[in-house]
Amino acid sequence: MPSIFTRIIQGEIPCHKVAETEDCLAFLDINPIARGHTLVVPKQEIDAFFDLDDGTMASLMIFAKRVAGALDRCIKCKRVGVMVIGTEVPHAHVHLIPFLQERQVSVTAPKLKIAPDEMAEIAASIRAEWDAGS
Repeated sequence: MPSIFTRIIQGEIPCHKVAETEDCLAFLDINPIARGHTLVVPKQEIDAFFDLDDGTMASLMIFAKRVAGALDRCIKCKRVGVMVIGTEVPHAHVHLIPFLQERQVSVTAPKLKIAPDEMAEIAASIRAEWDAGS
């Protein structure tokens, strides 16, 4: 059975897409811990991050670096943090989390409630930065 991320990649489930290449997709987390919290996934469904082959991992991280640059340019933050966490979705992924203070980057941080129209605006601004940086 395909993971929820595979279903998003295939277009079966909508998302707030911020960037895409042939091999990777980045979209806003629907349960963010920060404004602009983005998930970066390889299009190939592999359960565990460290099970990715070297080429896929390299392309995923280079893609994540470019997405982080777009986030940094449009979301007010000190840095964009990166975490490889999560076992709830059996599909390797990276969290990119813009933050002002390190304590904001925590798996136990409270989830934000962001309205769908604001999520769409955030995604559009990140996409614009992605396009400008390409």
